[in-house]
Amino acid sequence: MDRDKRPFDIIGQLASLRRYARALVRNGQDAEDLVQDALLRAYEKRSTFRKGANLRNWLISILHNTHVDRLRAARARRQADMEELDEMSAVLPAGQEEAMRLADVRRAFLDLPEEQRAALHLVAVEELSYQQAADALNIPLGTLMSRISRARARLRALDEPGREAPTLRLVRNADD
Repeated sequence: MDRDKRPFDIIGQLASLRRYARALVRNGQDAEDLVQDALLRAYEKRSTFRKGANLRNWLISILHNTHVDRLRAARARRQADMEELDEMSAVLPAGQEEAMRLADVRRAFLDLPEEQRAALHLVAVEELSYQQAADALNIPLGTLMSRISRARARLRALDEPGREAPTLRLVRNADD
C-alpha cells in the first residue's frame, strides 16, 4: 500500500518521533515513554487531524506539547514538595532533642504495666470513650479511670527530672 493512500500512517513516523524525543529528554527510556504518551494523545485526538494535513508535523507538535506538559507537571510537583517541606519545617521543628524526647515518652509508655498501657492506648490513641474502653477491656469504668490516671501520672513524671513515678501511700484517717 502506498503512503499517499494511508493518510494516518503513524508507523512510518516512529523513527522521526523517537529521534526528536531523544533530543528533548536525552535518555532512551524516557524518550520511549514520551513517544508512547504522545501516540496515546494522538490516538485520543485523531478526530482533530485534518485530512490532507502533514501527519509528521501534527505528531511532532503533539510530542512537543506532551514534553512541555510533563516538564510543567514535574515543576509543579517539585514546587508542591518544596512548599510542603517548608510547611513541615515550620510546623515540626526537627531536632535531636525532639527525637530524644519522643524516644523517652515511647520508652516510658512501653514500661507502663500492661493494664495501664492498654487502658491509656484505647483512650488516648484509639480515641475510644471511657465507657467503650472499659467495655473493650471487660472492666468496670472506675477501674479503667484509675488505670488511666496512674498511667498519666507515671508519664508526667518524665517532665520532672529526679522524680520517681508516684506510688500508693497509706493515708490514715484523723480518728485513727
